[in-house]
Amino acid sequence: MTETTTEVLAPEDHELLEWIVSEAERRGNAVISVPSDDKGSGYCFTACVWALHKVPEAVVVGLPEHMAQVLLDAYVDRAATAGPFEPGRIYDDFFEGVPVVFEQVHPGHYPEYFGSAFLVYPDGDFPALQIIVATPEGKWPWDPDAPEGFAEWQPVLTDSGRPESWTPGVDGP
Repeated sequence: MTETTTEVLAPEDHELLEWIVSEAERRGNAVISVPSDDKGSGYCFTACVWALHKVPEAVVVGLPEHMAQVLLDAYVDRAATAGPFEPGRIYDDFFEGVPVVFEQVHPGHYPEYFGSAFLVYPDGDFPALQIIVATPEGKWPWDPDAPEGFAEWQPVLTDSGRPESWTPGVDGP
């Protein structure tokens, strides 16, 4: 696992880092949940996945916490054993009837969406994917006929705020 200098951490950060590492060692990853607030929807992200499995860390925005944790655990299990997921490819076997797609997270979003992961990776040197979940009707945040507010509830964490690893409707959803 990545070495982190713990002597300069505040006591609460040291405790959080110990929890992340012990959780990751016990179950293969640590999932950190951040509740929604007046600034946006809640989200969950992984920590220690890159350090333990050389699998990109992942974030899911806007799902209920219990569903997000299940999705992230399934992602880690599958990526660690079967290899990486391809951005822009639809995966419909995580949740019955609800497709997901992966997109690379722009490092500019790391501080907000992977804050605690910086305890494990102080330099922010880790890859990250966003798992984007369609509505049960198959609508994506960038679809013009997506439900009102869906793009704000589940923002795409690229530099442009739209998919960048593929072109929607051309070589991706």
